Amino acid sequence: MKKRKITLSTTQIIMLSFLIAILVGSALLSLPISAKNGESVSYIDALFTATTATCVTGLVTLPTATTWSIFGQIVILVLIQIGGLGIITIMAGVMVALHHKLGLKESQLIGDAFNINSLSGLAAFVKKVIIGTFIVEGIGALLYMLVFVPELGARGVWVAIFNSVSAFCNAGMDIVGENSLCNYATNPLINIVTSSLIILGGLGYIVWWDVIRVFKEFKKMKFNCLSKLTLHSKIVLVSTFVLVVGGATLIFAFEYNNPLTIKEYSVFDKIQMSFFQSITTRTAGFMTIPQENLTNASSIVSLLLMFVGGSPVGTAGGVKTVTIVALFATAYSTIRNKTEVSLFNRSLSRQITSKAVAVTCMSFAIVTLSTIFLSVAVNASALDIMYETVSATATVGLSKGITPFLNVWGKLIIIATMYFGRIGPISLAIAFQSKKENINSIKNPTEEISVG
Repeated sequence: MKKRKITLSTTQIIMLSFLIAILVGSALLSLPISAKNGESVSYIDALFTATTATCVTGLVTLPTATTWSIFGQIVILVLIQIGGLGIITIMAGVMVALHHKLGLKESQLIGDAFNINSLSGLAAFVKKVIIGTFIVEGIGALLYMLVFVPELGARGVWVAIFNSVSAFCNAGMDIVGENSLCNYATNPLINIVTSSLIILGGLGYIVWWDVIRVFKEFKKMKFNCLSKLTLHSKIVLVSTFVLVVGGATLIFAFEYNNPLTIKEYSVFDKIQMSFFQSITTRTAGFMTIPQENLTNASSIVSLLLMFVGGSPVGTAGGVKTVTIVALFATAYSTIRNKTEVSLFNRSLSRQITSKAVAVTCMSFAIVTLSTIFLSVAVNASALDIMYETVSATATVGLSKGITPFLNVWGKLIIIATMYFGRIGPISLAIAFQSKKENINSIKNPTEEISVG
């Protein structure tokens, strides 16, 4: 009897690659050598840590700095890098480095992993992504050392490297202490370096190359070159600016007189702490303000920013800026009774707007189900629980302090939320990209319904 060959779709391969990385990481973290005290941590905590690292979330049930040994921290850092770049990208990078030509299957995997429609030039793209990532992370680590080495000595080198990779990958895990970066809330260098790494990772690689291309044209005295940015880059840059500045302004106003957060600080420090809070909600997870001390208004603003997240083809999570902009543009066109959805004098295809609706609905469904299940498993306020589930779904890592106190069921719920929050939108995007409607297919009859 002839054996049936099992073939996996690109979606299944990507989902399986994340799952394998999590399981291998959890096995390594459950070893005694991974713990600082030499005693094995419980497997559920090892699994939780491996998931939060691979999904670049940042929620932790055990303090990263005081729980894990150097070996354990290295395992976590490798998982963060894998989660940020993706296993498919790393494997393709190895193939490119060994001068192996990427086949059609490998090219399709990379294209799906990055949600890129064109399969041409992917080897060069992967090479630029990996080199660019290591350059940015290396610069970030060197700048961090200016603060951490004088304070911590030789250990400061490792802390700087860990923080740089974690910040760029929008992971939000650190080994500075148990209160994240709160001790550096008024340190301009730490704020600027961390914020820059978060933003660069969240902008997406194709925006990098587009901005570099335009900058080169600008150097050639082509003064109209700024208008030459692609539509994708324009949406990402404008929406990122609006969200960061708008979020910081609202948080500054809502927290200005809050004695538990920024009231006692100078105006300059209030501004930089407000901006950091706005930027870290872009799925980074570091904090300079204890999240449990935020006012309800600031918490809601942070929830919205976390749900949106960063931008496509980068290291950030969330539904993505381009998705939300496309969604609002579609709503605006509908309100104006227009058949065409347009931005910056360019029309959006029906496939793009449909994908935006689907990705947003999927993420909202994950948040809703996770919130309901966690409400049953954990005794906490509705706002705190929603903060936790939105943070997990959007792979942010900010928490109002309930993560360390989760019971087993609560941990399993958040583990599943982090995994599907990271994988779900990617899988849905791939499904939209892969499936094309057959023009010859039989269509059902149309019937009107009432909406709104």
